Amino acid sequence: MDSQTSDEKNQDIINNPQLSILYALLPVIVLVGMLAYNVIVFEDDALGGSNQFILLMGAAVAVVVGFFHKVPYRTMVAEVSQNIKSTSTALLILLMVGALSGTWLISGVIPTMIYYGLQLLNPSIFLVACVIICALLSISIGSSWTTTATVGIALIGIAQALDISTGITAGAILSGAYFGDKLSPLSDTTNLAPAMAGTDLFTHIKYMTWTTIPSITVALIVFAIIGFTQNADGTTDTTVILNAIENKFYVGPVLFLIPILVIFLIVKKTPPLIALLLGTLFAAIFALIFQPELVNLAGGGSDFNSMYKGIINAITSEVSIPTSNPTLEKLYTSSGMSGMLNTIWLIICAMVFGGVMDAIGALTKISEVLLKLFSTVFGLFASTVASCLALNISASDQYLAIVVPGKMFAQAYQEKGLAPENLSRTLEDSGTVTSVLIPWNTCGAYHSGVLGVSVGEFFAYAVFNYISPFTTLLFAAFGIKIRKIVKEVKS
Repeated sequence: MDSQTSDEKNQDIINNPQLSILYALLPVIVLVGMLAYNVIVFEDDALGGSNQFILLMGAAVAVVVGFFHKVPYRTMVAEVSQNIKSTSTALLILLMVGALSGTWLISGVIPTMIYYGLQLLNPSIFLVACVIICALLSISIGSSWTTTATVGIALIGIAQALDISTGITAGAILSGAYFGDKLSPLSDTTNLAPAMAGTDLFTHIKYMTWTTIPSITVALIVFAIIGFTQNADGTTDTTVILNAIENKFYVGPVLFLIPILVIFLIVKKTPPLIALLLGTLFAAIFALIFQPELVNLAGGGSDFNSMYKGIINAITSEVSIPTSNPTLEKLYTSSGMSGMLNTIWLIICAMVFGGVMDAIGALTKISEVLLKLFSTVFGLFASTVASCLALNISASDQYLAIVVPGKMFAQAYQEKGLAPENLSRTLEDSGTVTSVLIPWNTCGAYHSGVLGVSVGEFFAYAVFNYISPFTTLLFAAFGIKIRKIVKEVKS
């Protein structure tokens, strides 16, 4: 992921000695309980606004706890403001992803990727291919976010055409994307974890492969099994779908220049917002060149004003290309920037909750208690994993799930004679990858919004993401690759 500011990476830990663990956990317990009931009542519509309000109610409970412990209202508001400020880039990226998806539809980029993908990827190998493609791209660019926003969207479209579950597909996409994100030296979380633990980047990456490779291997085996048991009925409609795409869009390799441009810019360390904006603008130009009839259709006319209106509609609001093929209805629809507003609203409300929790000292208290629960080496690893998971839930942000435990646990690892790369690896195995499994976490909200698949749908299939914490605990339990601090011998 690459959406946060340096302010958040240098987050100060707020201490509140008067706060008990019961009061620190109270807002989290209330929040999780209300969210669970909310999902039961609203089901898939919960992200339409009700979950956002529940997050604000959870924040209100935290505010009451803060008042009870004499935390000034001004302090809580200041921390909330800082939290929201730290996500400003992420929110703008979401808007640009919406714009990108709109122009990539009307220009024929996404239909072209689906067209060629249908010919290359059959159902039996599709899920494994999703993992590998996303892993390679994510390693190259160091961003799970950009991976899902580019090839991820196309792979979801191919899955729909092949009649493969989008929940399973999203799980495969995220497994590959987070595997690559973890091991890429270009990833900011991969740089942040060793900085918090006190080791260097390449030692961290090398040491992390010991748990990451087994985790992705398990994921690939699971997706291979699922792929070979897939009902291949979707392949019978492939020819019809290919013809339908050809009849509506100009399809050609030249349209791959747009995603190649975006990936090239990201690899060259161009800021994501600039890369996505350029990808949107060039796709708009390609739409005017290669799909003028569709642009006119979206604008409701055939003059210059209508073409301008068609492009702007694709960028900002819903565009739907008429089709008689029911399989292609979802593929031919994009909501543009407006389609990301519910996700943006969710992130803002989550940051309000996380900001208040931080301001009252609840985040620090949770980590402190977890740190004291265990005295063994395995217990230390387990408490680190539990702390990262707890902070992904309570702080709603993966950076805080790395920063807070990283600062809190560094001394404890040193006292146990454990090298700092043990801590940095555990932070990534449990803090980075599990963030996408929390619906109100910035990562969970982002990927769900971009792929159009709810966290509940892909949770069980994001195999790499939930197997990673268990792998690191398994290594700790059996003492596998647990590096000790090497003391220099004086001559």
